Amino acid sequence: MTVRFERPVSRAAFLSRRLAVFAFLMFVAAWGLHRFGPFDTPSFLAVAVAAGVIAALAVYMALIGIAALWFKGARGGKAATTALFFSILPLSCFCIAGFNYLNLPHIYDASTDLANPPQWIEAPPEDTSWLGPRKPVSAADRQAQLAKWRDLTGRRYEGALDRVYTAARKVAMDQGLAIKFERGAPELALQELPADQQAKTDDVVPDALDVPVPLPRPENFGVDENALPRGEPSIQGEKRTLVFGFRQDVLIRLHEETETTLVDVRVASRYGDHDLGSGVAFIEKYLRALDAELLGIAGD
Repeated sequence: MTVRFERPVSRAAFLSRRLAVFAFLMFVAAWGLHRFGPFDTPSFLAVAVAAGVIAALAVYMALIGIAALWFKGARGGKAATTALFFSILPLSCFCIAGFNYLNLPHIYDASTDLANPPQWIEAPPEDTSWLGPRKPVSAADRQAQLAKWRDLTGRRYEGALDRVYTAARKVAMDQGLAIKFERGAPELALQELPADQQAKTDDVVPDALDVPVPLPRPENFGVDENALPRGEPSIQGEKRTLVFGFRQDVLIRLHEETETTLVDVRVASRYGDHDLGSGVAFIEKYLRALDAELLGIAGD
């Protein structure tokens, strides 16, 4: 009589593969529809969170399958390995977002000027959906940004307003900003803009540029935003983050002081009460590019 050995089967391993593939396809489809299609951000976030939870469950089931393979020789090792592979994308995005949410300040509006943030030419739209209403930016929010990013500050250039405005606008477009509104553009800068984008002109000062110097961090956060004059040259636009396509509103404000021009940047996320650090990241990237652009002009 022949005795045949039957290997046990790990149902958890095969179930983990189904869950992982499902989570992966769910996440990729939602990402594509959001980045290139009509899917709005709150809906994408809901699907992404669900995919992350399903992927976490798939990893748990896969580990059970691997343990069964190790101790009992159960079938399902390949299925468990496949599950771990397909879980990487949705689960890693879920974990990185969760880490930033817990460790970065809960702010959705970042600015280089904490005492008097640049004013919007037109208030950006808001659609929080299931994310719920969010509170206006408070002094505590500004203080939280200061505590985390103490070196985030505006730039002061020893040069003419029109030259700095032209460079600021060029760098903004290079960084993917779709300009929607402009206010108080200098006359010489207007000559380089299309006719339909020209704004009201200001007086032009002689031009000369030098090395940018970081501004001292303001200590007073109690000043009303409406205290700033509304005619200061400003550029407002909209951009989307590179990978996920989250929409952000950006305002670049220029202020002329004697023979120098001060540049401040404000970035606000449209959804939720936390931008996961993307606003500060864009400001730092933009200011580095602006420094390089203006130093290049100074060398001519």
